[in-house]
Amino acid sequence: MLKSGVRIIRKKDLNYRIDGQGRIVRFRPWLGDSFSFLYDTIMKNSIFPRKFGGQMSIHYDILTQELKGVHDKRVLELAAGSGSAVNFLAKDNHYTGTDISPGLLKRAARNFKTAGFEDAKFYVVNADELPFDNNVFDLCLCILSLNFFSDARKVFQEIKRVLVPGAVFICSVPVPERNKRQNTIRGTLYSEEELKTICREYSLKFESIPAENGALLYFRAFL
Repeated sequence: MLKSGVRIIRKKDLNYRIDGQGRIVRFRPWLGDSFSFLYDTIMKNSIFPRKFGGQMSIHYDILTQELKGVHDKRVLELAAGSGSAVNFLAKDNHYTGTDISPGLLKRAARNFKTAGFEDAKFYVVNADELPFDNNVFDLCLCILSLNFFSDARKVFQEIKRVLVPGAVFICSVPVPERNKRQNTIRGTLYSEEELKTICREYSLKFESIPAENGALLYFRAFL
């Protein structure tokens, strides 16, 4: 499952990448690990209603409907956060979650275990340099995180590399044209047309999911 030459060390529930000097590769998450316990509260009470102008319950309903037929698949999630996918992904799937925040991934590991996922794995890695081999996953998720990646094109390049032929990428992300309140949303916001263009650059077929939830766009892309 891992690329040749990639070195990983497991500590408790998380897998960390090791550099050439034998040191753990660390990152600087937007929310410090010491505040990761506040993440879910911030998302529910601040980000969704105040920044996105949407509702978390609608968000989960949209993704539950989109993923209702997904079973026994190898699923990769980029920027998994605290493990919100347990709210819309069936537990018979073989889940791998990635994030640059160990604090959030520890919470995700607990949430997946509580939800009954038997073989979920978690890696503290960056989305633009995934440690996985080519053609591994059937489905990739990126939920409310694409705007935080410094190089979206490099992320899409990695997505295409690790997915098997016929796989699907499912994403939810704020876009400027749906930000009717003109709220300040962190990160780089790409328009729907820009996202279509990026998908085409990597031979991904873009399809918007017909759903309304504030500033959020939901879409799928096929390899």
